[in-house]
Amino acid sequence: MTNVKPTITINQSRRRILGAAAVSLASTQLLTRGSAPAWSATTKSGNTTIGEPGGNTAFTSIKHADAGVLTVGYADVGPSNGPVVILLHGWPYDIHSFVDVAPLLASAGYRVVVPYLRGHGSTQFLSAKTFRDGQQAATAVDLIAFMDTLKIDKATIGGFDWGARTANVVAALWPTRCKAMVSVSGYLIGSPNSNKIPLPPEAELQWWYQFYFATDRGRIGYDKYRRDFAKLIWQTASPKWDFSDAIFDRSAVAFQNPDHVAIVIHNYRWRLGLAAGESRYDHLERQLAEAPVISVPTITLEGDANGAPHPPEAAYRKKFSGPYAHRTIAGGIGHNLPQEAPQAFAQAIVDVDRS
Repeated sequence: MTNVKPTITINQSRRRILGAAAVSLASTQLLTRGSAPAWSATTKSGNTTIGEPGGNTAFTSIKHADAGVLTVGYADVGPSNGPVVILLHGWPYDIHSFVDVAPLLASAGYRVVVPYLRGHGSTQFLSAKTFRDGQQAATAVDLIAFMDTLKIDKATIGGFDWGARTANVVAALWPTRCKAMVSVSGYLIGSPNSNKIPLPPEAELQWWYQFYFATDRGRIGYDKYRRDFAKLIWQTASPKWDFSDAIFDRSAVAFQNPDHVAIVIHNYRWRLGLAAGESRYDHLERQLAEAPVISVPTITLEGDANGAPHPPEAAYRKKFSGPYAHRTIAGGIGHNLPQEAPQAFAQAIVDVDRS
């Protein structure tokens, strides 16, 4: 067998999700590396194939739970005794990235929990004195505390953007809490030291907002124009996604969180080494700076029209030592893959969980 694992491409229209039969066929073609066991999408009751998304407009209710330093707002969909899936959104997005994914998984028997990350939606800090920290270890510790509060011992975790990074960190540092993972754009764990290495100018240009946020002008500008800013990111990160004003407005409400700007600015300044993190996370960040290998079963996903900065699959495939496969979702799918291709994302969750 060749050392290069072929990429699975699922042809998919932005307006009509690929038929279930083709997705099921693609899931049987997964290949693994090294000594990892072969994949199987078969359960005791047979193959599980995700159906068509229903065009859902909202979650029926939002719950809240005190966890760690936060009161976390979250959606909780599906049977309470089902295997747990936790879905994590990115920036500048919110839980509605999974508004179609969650009911698809619930219909397959999963309990699907979708929390707002710190600084988004109805998630609030319990104390005004808590530092508004956006570093990668902080959001991962948030998730562990949230799981503890909900008495979730282990879950399959899926995410994109900030959510994928958080999933990566939990899978790397707390593998007993992560049954399996779906990660859009692959391995996203980093460190301020590694981020000091300059990229070629064309690549640096894609990170324009990171440099903007490094300035006081950028912080003030983001605060003043956060809706316009977010819409611009949506358009550039998903250039072929024809989202409506109503779809954007539904998520933009989450950016009015009083801590949103502080969390976003700290996240990007911390990445560049321009802002200090909290000392209580130092031991975790030292481990993450070593770029730990992830051993839990993983499927990585990428849209064929992702306009946001993202690494090629060849750059991170060796960071996954367990059962692993990569799928490229074709048909003009951008950065917000769960919302643009909900069926493909949900099918990946089922396949990696039940392999």
